[in-house]
Amino acid sequence: MNLTNIITFNLYSIILLIIIYFHFMINEEKDSLQNKLYLLMLQITILLLIVDIFSRFDGKADTIYFAINHVANFLIFIINPILPSIWILYVHITVLQDAKKTRRLLVPLIAINVINAGMVVFTQYFGWYYFIDANNIYHRGPLFLVSGFSTIALILIAFVFLFINRSKLKKRQYYSLIFFAVLPFACIILQMIYYGISLMLNSVVLSLLIVFLNIQNRGIFIDYLTGVNNRKKLDSYLKKKINASVEGNTFSAIMIDLNNFKAINDSFGHDEGDRVLQDCVGLLKNCLKQNDFIARYGGDEFCVILDTSQKADLDEMIQRMNQSIDSYNRSGNRPYQVGFSMGYAIYDYKSQLKIEEFQKLIDIQLYKNKQRIKNAQ
Repeated sequence: MNLTNIITFNLYSIILLIIIYFHFMINEEKDSLQNKLYLLMLQITILLLIVDIFSRFDGKADTIYFAINHVANFLIFIINPILPSIWILYVHITVLQDAKKTRRLLVPLIAINVINAGMVVFTQYFGWYYFIDANNIYHRGPLFLVSGFSTIALILIAFVFLFINRSKLKKRQYYSLIFFAVLPFACIILQMIYYGISLMLNSVVLSLLIVFLNIQNRGIFIDYLTGVNNRKKLDSYLKKKINASVEGNTFSAIMIDLNNFKAINDSFGHDEGDRVLQDCVGLLKNCLKQNDFIARYGGDEFCVILDTSQKADLDEMIQRMNQSIDSYNRSGNRPYQVGFSMGYAIYDYKSQLKIEEFQKLIDIQLYKNKQRIKNAQ
C-alpha cells in the first residue's frame, strides 16, 4: 500500500473519529469511567492514525524524512499496546459496572506497557522489534512477532472475558463488543503475515463506530441512573410481546413500587435514595433469568416482564423477590427498611388488552397491594 493510499485512508478515518468525538462530547455523560475510557480510545486511535502516516516516510535518507521515520516508528511501537489495554478496561467496566474493580486492573496493564516501552527503547540499539537502515528503509526485527502477539494477547483477554460474562450483557451490546475485537484481530494477523498491509487502525475505527452506535442506542433506551431499560423501551417491548402472544403462550408482568422511598429521600437525601434504587435494581436482576426484561417505569417504580404464562412460575418469582428484599434489609445497618409493593398478572390472550389497558390492570393490583401493606402497619 503506497503512502498516498495510507494518507487517504487515515485522513478519512481521522475525520470520522473527530465527528464521533464531538458528537459524544455534546450528547453523552462524560463523567463516568466507561465514557472516559471510550473517549480515550478515540483520542489514542486518532494519534496512532497520524503517527502511522509519518511512520511511512521511507527513503530520502538525506532529508527530514530520516528523523520523521525514526520518531514515528518509535511512537507507534510505544503506543500500540495502550489501545488494547484501554479496551480491556472498557470491557471490564461495561460488563461489571464496578469502577473500583476496573481500576485494580491498571497496575498489571501499566506494567505490561512499561515492559513494552523498555523493549522499544532497547530496540533502538539492538533492532529487536524493527530497525531502519542507512537508506531510511524500515525492516522488521527478529522479535517483531513478540510485539504483535502481545497486542493480540491483550485483545484475546478482553474477548475471553466477554465470552465468559456474556449472560450479563444484552445481545446487541454483547455482539457490538465482540465485533470490536474481531476486525482488528484479523487485520493484525494479516499485517504480521503479509508485509505492507496496514488496515489494523482503520478496522479499529469501524469497531469504535459500532460501539458508538451501541452507546447511542443505550442512551435512547436505557435509564442512566439504574442501567436498566427505560419507559420508552418498556412500551416498545410490551407491544412486541402482546403482538407475539398466542393462546396458551403469552407472558407475565410485574409492576414494583419501593415502599418508604420518599421517606428515605426526605430523611437521608437524594444520593442515598439513588443508592437504594441501584441496590434494588441489583436485587431484582439477581432474581431474573437471562431472557427476562426489567425497566424503570418512573421514579421508584419498575416493571418486569417474564417469559412465562404459568401462574406457578409467576408466584415463584414474586416469592423470590420478596425474599431478596428481606435479605437486603437484614444484611446491613441501615436506619431504614425498604419493601416491595407489587402488582402482577399473566397476559390473557383472549382479552386482547392493549398496552395501556394491561398496564392499568397491573397498576390496580399494585395499588391494592400497597394499601394492604399500609393498613397492616
